[in-house]
Amino acid sequence: MRFFYPFFVVLLVSSAALAAGQEVTVHKEMINDRKAVVATIESVREVQARARINGTLSLLSVKEGDHVEAGAKIAVVGDPKLAIKGQGSEARIQSAQSSFDKARIDLSRAQSLRESGYGTQAKLDEARNNFQIAEQNLQAARSEKQEIVQQATEGAVLAPSSGRVLSVPVSMGSVVMAGETIATLSQENYILRLELPESHARFIKAGDSVEIDGRSAQPSEAQNIRYGKVRLVYPEIKNGRIIVDIEASELGDYFVGERTRVYINAGQREGFLIPTDYIVRKAGIDRVTLSSGQEIAVQVGQRLGDKTEILSGLRENDVVVKP
Repeated sequence: MRFFYPFFVVLLVSSAALAAGQEVTVHKEMINDRKAVVATIESVREVQARARINGTLSLLSVKEGDHVEAGAKIAVVGDPKLAIKGQGSEARIQSAQSSFDKARIDLSRAQSLRESGYGTQAKLDEARNNFQIAEQNLQAARSEKQEIVQQATEGAVLAPSSGRVLSVPVSMGSVVMAGETIATLSQENYILRLELPESHARFIKAGDSVEIDGRSAQPSEAQNIRYGKVRLVYPEIKNGRIIVDIEASELGDYFVGERTRVYINAGQREGFLIPTDYIVRKAGIDRVTLSSGQEIAVQVGQRLGDKTEILSGLRENDVVVKP
């Protein structure tokens, strides 16, 4: 017995020292008061693709939810009168061309007669004047044709920017007027928009980091949390609320108007924090073990890194041990 007794004493001391190294004394700490609020996915700007001429919608190539690139043709507005105007303009060009050719020949003949001494200066001036008039009439006819061609080209409705189609308020065959909206697009750079009580205004500012939860109805695990940054705090309070815009990556697969949970900093308060692995859950109740060996039930709060807030169950200077 004398031989084994010292070894037993050493073993007890080592176990006690190990247990003592895992003890944590509970003290109040300043904790960032993290509040869960709901943010809405919105585009920074919505733009309208509008008709540029009056006419009938003869082609519509997009629908709600489609993604389009800037400059893509999304519709065509046709005006049957433009074809008739084009035919009339072509006839006027041919007539002006014939008058121009005749005036050029008359001017050449008048110049030859004047050089040979058989023509008068008055006839030469008249021929030169008629040639200039015919040339200007031909240019005017060609310009008119170019205007009609440009109007026909403007029948194409182009996407003003890249983005997703939100609404298409017209259908094929609709009669539209110049300036009428054919489609509404949201630009690709989406943001999260918050409406917060005015009491939060003094705690949040541009550049602050926020945590963004997953898309499910329940809070996500810590590894699913993403981070964003406050882009803008609007300087006006409406109906007791302030509006905050948040920038975040990978929002392109969200629906415009979709809501997600966001955690913001709403000041600081005192509370107890202990390592998360010191808490065990038994029969649906969270428990911690005191240094005396007694297990007590606790109410846990938010998790901050590798620590968890204890809302109730512990007091100042309590000593807990790792189970």
